[in-house]
Amino acid sequence: MGKIVPFPLRQSSKFGFERARKRSRENPDQLNLFSPKPAGVRRLPTNISPFEEALLLEERDDSRAEKLYLRAIAEGDQIADAYCNLGILESRAGRMTKAFDCFTRSLRHDPRHFESHYNLGNLYFDGDNLRLARMHYELASEIEPGFPNLVYNLGLVLALLDEKEAALEAFVKYQRLVPREERWTRDLIGGLRKSLTTPGQGTPS
Repeated sequence: MGKIVPFPLRQSSKFGFERARKRSRENPDQLNLFSPKPAGVRRLPTNISPFEEALLLEERDDSRAEKLYLRAIAEGDQIADAYCNLGILESRAGRMTKAFDCFTRSLRHDPRHFESHYNLGNLYFDGDNLRLARMHYELASEIEPGFPNLVYNLGLVLALLDEKEAALEAFVKYQRLVPREERWTRDLIGGLRKSLTTPGQGTPS
């Protein structure tokens, strides 16, 4: 089990998985595919790639998404992204070994795939392997240092590893990234600052 630390901290409060989206090579006519749409039945566009179609199906909770991601992989269409999103589907189905395999396959195709590093961090976090969770979160932070969910989850891992000053720095950064003030973040920061006032430790400025 993770280390219990003397301030408000719940392992279940971490943010969850992050899907890979369509990258920047789309044409202008396809940009609106992923924006919010009015309610109602809509046909899938016919001029999109297997990965794009899989993403649209997944957003509609359509079980055909898995086959489309596999087709995207077979056809060489955004392979790293397709493996990443397939890993999320495997995880949601409770097939954790397959989820790990998908995320690692994604990283074989793109070692700097942000979402796969982040999602692997989440899997290791859930499995209480905090050091590997930290490693993947930190690798992800080298790619996208300003992603709020990542900063928050890394702060949780650091706190559970009893690296309180680094955890405090992460939570303060998260507060700067997220304009709304969330109570649990304020509680974590307050608890960390209080714990750092013990003899021999000073509170970071």
